[in-house]
Amino acid sequence: MATAMKRRKGVGSLYRRKKRRPDGKIVELPTWWVKYSTSGRVIRESTRSERLDEAKSYLKARLGEVATGKFVGLRPERVRFSDLAADLIEDYERRGLASLAHLESRLTNHLIPAFGRIRAVDLSTHHIESYKERRRGQGASFSTVDRELEIVRRALRLGAESDPPRVGRVPKIRFFRVDNVRTGFLEERNYVALRDALPAPERLLLVLSYHTGMRLGLLRGLRWSWVNLPEKRITIPAGTDKNRQPRTVPIYGDMGPYLEMAATQRKTCFPDCPYVVQRHGHQVVDIRKAWSRACEAIGLDDLHFHDLRRSAVRNMDRAGVPRDVAMRIIGHKTPAMFRRYNIISDRDLDDASKKLEAYRDRERKRVEGSTDAASSLPN
Repeated sequence: MATAMKRRKGVGSLYRRKKRRPDGKIVELPTWWVKYSTSGRVIRESTRSERLDEAKSYLKARLGEVATGKFVGLRPERVRFSDLAADLIEDYERRGLASLAHLESRLTNHLIPAFGRIRAVDLSTHHIESYKERRRGQGASFSTVDRELEIVRRALRLGAESDPPRVGRVPKIRFFRVDNVRTGFLEERNYVALRDALPAPERLLLVLSYHTGMRLGLLRGLRWSWVNLPEKRITIPAGTDKNRQPRTVPIYGDMGPYLEMAATQRKTCFPDCPYVVQRHGHQVVDIRKAWSRACEAIGLDDLHFHDLRRSAVRNMDRAGVPRDVAMRIIGHKTPAMFRRYNIISDRDLDDASKKLEAYRDRERKRVEGSTDAASSLPN
């Protein structure tokens, strides 16, 4: 039973359903429903609103989807964020992304508890803004909240791009996008002190990253089958690192001796372990405690492991390594990314100041010499 609001033929209708109470009295329910047709099929659905103006807007939007061919049916209306999160995890697994563990951690600890039971169609800017406020209240940084919301957007877009679509719309997500680009790097004297303060597995990670700029995730999965000590090369297969491109990294400096020590230990104690950096024959997973203790011991409390990548870029640039070669070693795809990592230090500024001062002195002497020569000419 329903009370209908008549509209022009072919453009749908609005109505309220009726219900018979136990005493036999028929009452009209407050929620508005819409009725419209698509592909010869009649669709009836609730607007989930008791306001007529909102119901009219809902019907108008549905008719617009039908007219433009964007209507995907009511099945996506039942999809919850937890379903989209499961699809996103499967997508990461299929693509073999190294950040899968971080994705699962953020979903399990924060995003699923906040959004899991919400239907994708109901997920709104209000939910997003409430989540941002709550996470900031818990002490999460702006960049951390942004990374979590990027996962939400990625899950929604994956659902929208599937065939058939599981998401009809992706809400607008406003990010903090604060300027949090780090400028830290490790000087040579501090590198030596930190190297000597770290335990063996973390020490090898430091040496490799400081010399080549390899990311921590790549280093944890670095395999002996990629290492060629006689030719002083490490060959990284395609699809292994973040940029998905194959590349070859030179072995030089401290890398050779420390890799040889690691190879000897492996041959003696853990011949079946495929990982270059290992702890008791197993892949090294977490270095945070050892890293923090060593940094604190030498007075570098604010040093992050990723700062080693920035240090490697700067060292290669100072050493005069051609930029395209350095980019291939580091794994940067664009010169813009290389420039972002090539941080200018106080020493660089001092060197630039000295070079500029010397240049000005040469130019001044050249000009003065030209003036003296001109004044000595006969009239």
